[in-house]
Amino acid sequence: MTRVVLVGPPGAGKGTQAAALSDRLGVPHISTGDLFRGHVGQQTPLGQEAKRYLDSGELVPDSVTNEMVRERLTEPDAANGFLLDGFPRNTKQAEVLGGMLAEKDTALDAVVELQVPEDQLVARLLDRGRTDDTEDVIRRRQQVYRSETAPLLEFYSDIVVPVDGVGDIDEVSTRVLDALGKRA
Repeated sequence: MTRVVLVGPPGAGKGTQAAALSDRLGVPHISTGDLFRGHVGQQTPLGQEAKRYLDSGELVPDSVTNEMVRERLTEPDAANGFLLDGFPRNTKQAEVLGGMLAEKDTALDAVVELQVPEDQLVARLLDRGRTDDTEDVIRRRQQVYRSETAPLLEFYSDIVVPVDGVGDIDEVSTRVLDALGKRA
């Protein structure tokens, strides 16, 4: 079983690594962004609720996000594990995730923290060339990460696995697998 949460600031490569590691570990990559898009596209009740917030540029409330993740974790492909990307994003969500897993008499195996110096994060995000990725906006997202998401590292201190997130995709994936003790 592999139950892993990937954390790191915007631009650290969480989504890229989750996609690469998902295949190598044989578990699904579960991204809140993908969940939001799927529910909105299928016009589920949760998707319709999430759309109201997304359309106004607000964060989808924890209650909606938590329920989407709860549903996703009950799907058969997640029975043997998962890689969570974008969830939990705060300690309240982490507590809810802990409850979800406790109901299944299981727990997280690790929280992988992808570490990348802030100047490199800014450069990576500027290189994407998105119009909303100005240096000021990127640095603001880094501040939001430090205040809202970084406390997860304290919450999960006993299972945090720090990994150097600088390098090509395969190098970083190998470091993650080594850190998890799961060469695949």
